[in-house]
Amino acid sequence: MKLYYSPGACSLAPHIVAREAGIPLDLEKVDLATHKLADGADYFGVNPRGYVPALRLNDGEPVLTEANIVVQYLADQKPEAGLMPKAGSPERYRAQQWLAYVSTELHKNLAWFWYKDVPEATKTILREKLDKRFAELDSHFRSNDFLLGKGFSAADAYAFTIVSWVNMLGISLKNFPNLQAFLARVAARPKVQEALKAEGLIPA
Repeated sequence: MKLYYSPGACSLAPHIVAREAGIPLDLEKVDLATHKLADGADYFGVNPRGYVPALRLNDGEPVLTEANIVVQYLADQKPEAGLMPKAGSPERYRAQQWLAYVSTELHKNLAWFWYKDVPEATKTILREKLDKRFAELDSHFRSNDFLLGKGFSAADAYAFTIVSWVNMLGISLKNFPNLQAFLARVAARPKVQEALKAEGLIPA
């Protein structure tokens, strides 16, 4: 399988899941500014939406996209890794609930801060909304190590990836110590360290 990624983008989540599950991936870096691959090929030819992640399962088949779906697919390839609960179980739906929450309440709202022309008034509204979501997560992590309790899951990989954007966007988490502790806990995992190093996000 091949993962099309951009360093630190939401594609980091499936990259982490693959490493945690022991699934080998070919990594293909995408320049999101030019939508070009390393060989100069047009990335729109891979994913017409132009964003990452995209997971190439087999040659000739359409790529799989959307971070919250790609992490589930990868986790399901190695169920023994315990990164997603069993299909049909209540725990599975709780995991999917968290994945949807990260996608709609965190990912989409934080993504606006990457655009330079977003009005300051809009950013203020977004910050207020994000503060409420961060407060909810902070409360959750007061008594839980991870989103599903004690065990790391694909949902944590996605949450870690997206919330970590605050470090690049200049958004403070000083009022959310439990959320900060969650980020540090995930970042310290050996397989997460491997993914971060492979993407050049921390020194190798």
